[in-house]
Amino acid sequence: MIDLEQLDEYLTSDDSPENCMMLSDLDGFLHGVACGPEFVPLDEWLPVALGADLDGLPEWVIQAVTDLYMKISSGLSQEPQTVEPIFWEAAEGHVIAMDWCEGFMDAVGLRPKEWLRLTESGTHGFLIAPMVTHLLDDDGNSMLGIPQEALDESLDNAAKDIPDAVAGIAQFWRNT
Repeated sequence: MIDLEQLDEYLTSDDSPENCMMLSDLDGFLHGVACGPEFVPLDEWLPVALGADLDGLPEWVIQAVTDLYMKISSGLSQEPQTVEPIFWEAAEGHVIAMDWCEGFMDAVGLRPKEWLRLTESGTHGFLIAPMVTHLLDDDGNSMLGIPQEALDESLDNAAKDIPDAVAGIAQFWRNT
């Protein structure tokens, strides 16, 4: 059993590497690795996720992140697929998926040329839209040009679409 609370406490602590991902972006990153176009070896993605060489990191942290990856991979290989992203929740009650999406896009960045087969497929490129919708510039403006007055609603709708999009992406790669 993965203790997400304990993992979150470590990732946000001063004991964690400076460049490690926080829990939500880590989860998005792991989903991106798990549903991606090709297998990415653990020794390639784990140091990216934890922001450091693995030497000296607590074994339980490495095991927890590996277990989380395996849980995500298992959920994507079942029928029906299970995708349960870890989003932050604002005090007002709405979900915040931005960090998760940034983590997912970091995983895309591990194999950008391979991901082009999806985005340029002409049939399934729309599946990455919920994640890209959450990408904002340094001023908080949508990278897709979504007007500021429509942004909150667009982000909420996109967050709801993420589980189906990730499942669809995994299915796309299985069928190609």
